[in-house]
Amino acid sequence: QVQLVESGGGLVQGGGSLRLSCVGSGRTFRYSTMGWFRQAPGKEREFVAAITWPDSTRYVESVKGRFTISRDNAKNTVNLQMNSLKPEDTAVYYCAASSSIDRITTPSRVDYWGQGTQVTVSS
Repeated sequence: QVQLVESGGGLVQGGGSLRLSCVGSGRTFRYSTMGWFRQAPGKEREFVAAITWPDSTRYVESVKGRFTISRDNAKNTVNLQMNSLKPEDTAVYYCAASSSIDRITTPSRVDYWGQGTQVTVSS
């Protein structure tokens, strides 16, 4: 069992930065593939980024070069550094955990979800 709690969302101007954090609990965290999804109003939940154990990463094309995912297993934390934010990045961002990189990229195959944190980017 893995429990996930996100923090770090907020309101930022376009071009600005935010750092999201997700603290996990449960003894399987260290071996879980971790990821971030986002969901804008009226849209489906979208994969954003993932990081495996140890540290292979994957990103959706629209955030490559702007977002960086990282993890600190000693602190049971996965982070998403978001730079050069755009209004189209506005969404609720969810932390996710699953058993493989293939499962983590598909919402229906994610094993655990956090409660979400709002990110709003103004133009």
